[in-house]
Amino acid sequence: MKQQQYAVIVLFALIIASSLTSLGSYRSASRLVNEDMDRALALALKEQQSDVISQDTIRTFNSHLQIAELRGKATLAVDTRGQKFKAYAHCSEATIFSLSDQRPATILWVLTGLWAMMMWYRSLSEKRRVKSDKYAAAIPLPCGNAFGGLTYSEEDGRFYAADGCQVQLTPMQHQLMEMFFHSPSHTLSKTEICNTLWPKKPDASETLYTLIRRLKPVVEQHSDLKIESDRSKAYRLIIK
Repeated sequence: MKQQQYAVIVLFALIIASSLTSLGSYRSASRLVNEDMDRALALALKEQQSDVISQDTIRTFNSHLQIAELRGKATLAVDTRGQKFKAYAHCSEATIFSLSDQRPATILWVLTGLWAMMMWYRSLSEKRRVKSDKYAAAIPLPCGNAFGGLTYSEEDGRFYAADGCQVQLTPMQHQLMEMFFHSPSHTLSKTEICNTLWPKKPDASETLYTLIRRLKPVVEQHSDLKIESDRSKAYRLIIK
C-alpha cells in the first residue's frame, strides 16, 4: 500500500514539474518576444516619424525584428480610444509557444507517461496475482506424498505444485519423479534408473543425461527442489 501511495505521489510530482517547466518556458519566450516587438516597433516609428501605420511601417517593423521567426507573424495594432496615438505589436499564443524551448518539459512529460504506464502495468499484475491467489486458495491441495513444495497424489498419480496446479511432465519424466518420491532417501542410482526406464537398452547413459537435463528446470520452476548429481553415479532430489 505504501509503495502504491509513493508511486501516486511521484506521478503527481512529475505532472506538476512538467506543467511548471512548460509554463516557465512559455513565459520566458513571451517576455523575449514582447521585448523584441516593442523595440522593433519603436525603431520603425522613429524612422517613419509618422502616426500612420502603413505597409512601409510593417516592412520596417519586420526588418528590425531580431527573432527571425516573428517576421510575418507579428502584427501591429493602433489604439484609437484616446486622443494620443498608441501602436501595439502582438502575436498569437501559438507562435510564442512554438518559439519557447519545450524540450525539458517534453522529457518530463515522457517520463510522466512512462511512470504512469509502469503504475498501470504493476496494478494489472497485482490484480492478476490476487485473482490467482484467490483461485489457488479455492482449490484444495490433493492429499499425498509431499516434499519440497511438490505433492504426489497417489489417487490420480499426478504431481501438484504448492498452488494446487498440476505439474505437466512427459511420461518418462513422470515415471522418474515417481521413482524419486517412492525412494525413502529420494536418491536413485544411475543403474537403478536405467534398468527401470530402459531395461532393454545396453547403455542408456546419454538418454538418462538428456532426461535429467530437461527435467531439472521443470522441477525447480514448480517447487523448492532440485536434482543433484553425485559424479553421475547417482541422482538425488533435494530441497534447494
